[in-house]
Amino acid sequence: MAIAPTYGKLDIKSAAEFARTFRVSHETVEKLELYEKLLMQWQKAVNLVAPKTIPQIWQRHFADSAQLVALAPGARTWVDLGSGGGFPGLAIAIMIANQKECACVHLVESNARKCAFLSEVARRTGAPARVHNMRIADAAAMGAVPVADVVTARALASLDALLELALPFFGNASTGLFLKGREAEVEIADAQKRWAFEVKSHASLSDSEGRILEIGKPMLRQGGEQ
Repeated sequence: MAIAPTYGKLDIKSAAEFARTFRVSHETVEKLELYEKLLMQWQKAVNLVAPKTIPQIWQRHFADSAQLVALAPGARTWVDLGSGGGFPGLAIAIMIANQKECACVHLVESNARKCAFLSEVARRTGAPARVHNMRIADAAAMGAVPVADVVTARALASLDALLELALPFFGNASTGLFLKGREAEVEIADAQKRWAFEVKSHASLSDSEGRILEIGKPMLRQGGEQ
């Protein structure tokens, strides 16, 4: 099982360091390296990640995504909203491929070129991922994406707006794992004006200023507008 390390912040500069830290198999690392290679190729034509983060790709993207796996060890159905270049959703799919029977990560992304990239990586790596080329609201309205064990998102929207987007994919036992930055506490306070929810704020292992917000099913407060 892939697990997060028990020591402080990470400083991962390579696939080998990633493998040692998260204790993943050689096969999994090879698939993540293929993902990295394809991303570098496609990045020339499609803006998949911020160019300035590429030199720290194993820290800023792969480790940032991988740390979520340990927070949901029993999850089989994941829904990743606004998947972009595939972080965290596609990286998670590769990591759990050999761990969970019938596991699937649903990647919801409206940009067709990014979806083409996600589909190519999923095909080449055999990751248990399904790519949905549509707006999040349309995916919810059409019932194209199932209720999830875990809903994930990174750099998508403020927490208040994110809860509104994510709500259709929450069941009573679902969990949201949302990667946030230095303003996480401010976003929580703002979202709680309109939503009632339980939240645990975890320190990010990959970003000294980052937080992982672990949230149960949100409920719109009386008088709140959706």
